[in-house]
This record gives sequence, structure tokens and C-alpha cells, in this order.
Amino acid sequence: MGVVHDAGGWLLAISLAALLGCAVGPDFEPPAAPDVEGFTSSPFPGKTVSTEVAGGEAQRFVQGLDIPGQWWTLFHSEALNTLIEEALKNNPTLPAAEAALLQAWENVYAEQGAFFPTAVVSYSPSRNKTATGVVFTAASSGPPFFTLHTAQVVVSYAPDVFGGTRREVESLTATTEFQQFQLEAAYLTLTSNIVASAAQEASLRGQIATTEEIIKIQAGSLEILRKQLELGQVAGADMAAVEATLAQAQATLPPLQKQLAVQRDLLTALIGRLPSQEPAEKFELAVLQLPQDLPDQPAI
Repeated sequence: MGVVHDAGGWLLAISLAALLGCAVGPDFEPPAAPDVEGFTSSPFPGKTVSTEVAGGEAQRFVQGLDIPGQWWTLFHSEALNTLIEEALKNNPTLPAAEAALLQAWENVYAEQGAFFPTAVVSYSPSRNKTATGVVFTAASSGPPFFTLHTAQVVVSYAPDVFGGTRREVESLTATTEFQQFQLEAAYLTLTSNIVASAAQEASLRGQIATTEEIIKIQAGSLEILRKQLELGQVAGADMAAVEATLAQAQATLPPLQKQLAVQRDLLTALIGRLPSQEPAEKFELAVLQLPQDLPDQPAI
């Protein structure tokens, strides 16, 4: 009988160990990074090509360069900085993402509380009166009123034998990291959209200015041809060709102006204003300076 009892004990211990191993499970290990040194087949050149225009200086690629959190300040535009600061204050998505992140952290803290004992303390005083006029003398002697104090302390603890609480904490921590990336994505999306809108507005203003200059030049050429036609120096077909070219240039101007108006409405909405509250800041290509140093492709 003793041998049978010992065999049963060993079987129970082995079964318990198997259950513990299955319940806890293996720890998560992130996959290894690809065995490559960069994202492109060939390394980046040392710098970009420069052009003979304002802001056309060559940009350098620096290995391991880090971009600051307020990366838009690299364009050296006070108007752009002002609009982004206003957008960060007025955007409702960022506070919602921050609140979701705080809630995720509180869920982690609440679940971690299961690792510690729980103590419940209760205290209840009560005022009572002894029944008077009874037959027994001992029950009717002394003051009829008395106070009863009842104090109770209950301590409970559930050990995490099978590792369920630990896995739940890991899951909630992963959710917290996800919410952190959601917040960063909302932050980067908002700021990048404003910078892209400002650059697009500057590009449209440059196209409109160039188109207006072309129209002005062609209108001057047409006026000269009219005078030459009156003197009989050119044919009417030559003047008609210039008139057609001028009309084509004039036809391209309204679509550009419409795109600029749409872009201004988009920029107004991104900073949290109504369409009638268009910002006073305007953007030209000449006032947006490209950063001189850019990060090279990061290492994997």
C-alpha cells in the first residue's frame, strides 16, 4: 500500500507540473530583424543636386541623424510653427488618444493589483437599548442604553498558480503600447498634413504667379502685334495665333485659383477653425527653407 501511495504522489506532482507548464505558456519573443544593412540596394548619395533658385541648395544625407520631435521647425517658418501649435491645441483627436492611453495604463495597474493580497476593513458602531421591565433582575439592572462596536478585517489572496494573471498583464501592456503608437500616429498625421498643405499652397501660389506673368507677357506681345497689323507689317493669322495662345494661358488660371481656395479651406479645417475663420498666414516657396541635413537610410 505504501508503494501505491508513493506512486500516486509522484503522478500527482507530474500532472501538476504539466498543468503549470501548459497554463503559463512560453514567453513572447520578437522575431529577429532581417539580415540586411539598409532598405535600398545601393547606398544614398552624399548630397542632393543643387539648383540656381531660392532654396535650391544641396541637402546632405547624414548617417544616424535623428529628427527632433518638432520636426516642422526645420523649415524655419514662423507662420508654419504658429499654425501647427494652434492645430495641436484645437484638434480633438489628440486628447481622445491621450485619454485612451491613460485608460490603458490604468487597466494595467488594476490587473497588477491581483498579485497582492486584498484587505477589506469594516467598522460598524450601533446604539442599542436593553429591554426594561423584564422578570430577571440581571437583565434589568444597569443603564438601558449601550453602544456596540463591531470591527472586521478580511484578508484574501489568490496565488497566480497557472499564470493567467501574468498573461493578462502582458496582454494589457501590449494594448498600452498599441495606444501609444496610436497617439504618435495621430500626432504625426496632423502635423504632416499641415506641412503638406502649406507646401501645396506655396506651390499653387508659385504656379499662379508664373501663369499671371505669362499672361502679362503674352498680352504685351499681342498689343505689339496689333500695332504691327495696323501698319501692315504682320498678317492677321499671326495675331490670331497669339490670341489663341493667350486664351489658353488665361484658361489655366481659374483652376489654379480654385485649387488654392480648396487648399486654404483644408488648412483652415486642419487647425480647427471654421471656413469663415481663414488664417492670416500665407505661404510662399521663398519662405519655406528645406533642412540642410537629412537622415540617411536607417540600419535594420
